[in-house]
Amino acid sequence: MPGLTKFQKYAISGIGAVGGAVLLYYNVYGGGESLHVLNSWTTNYTPSVQWEHNWDRRDPKSLVKPVKVSNEKDENRFNEELASKKVSAVRHLFLIRHGQYETNGKSDSERILTDLGRKQAESTGARLSELGHPYSLIVRSTMSRAQETSKIIEKNFPNVPTTDDSLLEEGAPIPPEPPVGHWKPEKYFFQDGPRIEAAFRRYFHRADPSQTENSYTLLVCHANVIRYFVCRAMQFPPEAWLRISLSHASITWISIFPSGRVTLRCLGDTGHMLPQNITAH
Repeated sequence: MPGLTKFQKYAISGIGAVGGAVLLYYNVYGGGESLHVLNSWTTNYTPSVQWEHNWDRRDPKSLVKPVKVSNEKDENRFNEELASKKVSAVRHLFLIRHGQYETNGKSDSERILTDLGRKQAESTGARLSELGHPYSLIVRSTMSRAQETSKIIEKNFPNVPTTDDSLLEEGAPIPPEPPVGHWKPEKYFFQDGPRIEAAFRRYFHRADPSQTENSYTLLVCHANVIRYFVCRAMQFPPEAWLRISLSHASITWISIFPSGRVTLRCLGDTGHMLPQNITAH
């Protein structure tokens, strides 16, 4: 029997306590050459919802055209192409909600930060600086309160490039479940939802194979947008976004690994602020 190739290591292993067989497969995705177990729970547990590994359509196997392997040369060529799609870097996204703002403003230009909102942004900028990550890009929503918040934060990072993106503007992403009786923005779901989903697809994906170093990106935007992003990234029901509360100028940190796995490192963190400076509405 010929030896197993690098990308085709299969084995059948019995599970003693249960006596069932499980299939092991070689992991060709970023994160090492470890063996992963399919249906490995010894309790025969079946998850109610399974993780979609190709959620960003960047799973290496989905990027390589399947071929019929008839000889070792064909197999090597396929393996080389598959290896070229392998990712090695982690993408870290820091989602920053804007600071407290003047909610009574009649237009966006009047909905600027309050004095407290500016203090919140200063605290968040200092915290991000203390974390010491090599931030490579700051992306700002084009709305006034996000612009002002970002520019206060940017004082800590004079050499980090910035860009504006209208896709990150606040909106109503999708009808929430359960519904909220006093809030009925039905007409906005149709215009805001596709835009916010487009923003998610623009920023949430595993690294490109050409990226060799981990990246750290700041997205300064809004509560509804961030809450929807969290649900989508974690593969939670997106309709659950309104069940999440985010304080002003809070930090939400999401990491996307080469394998496509996603980790929510912190959600709405305001531990860097004085208790009396924490607000949500």
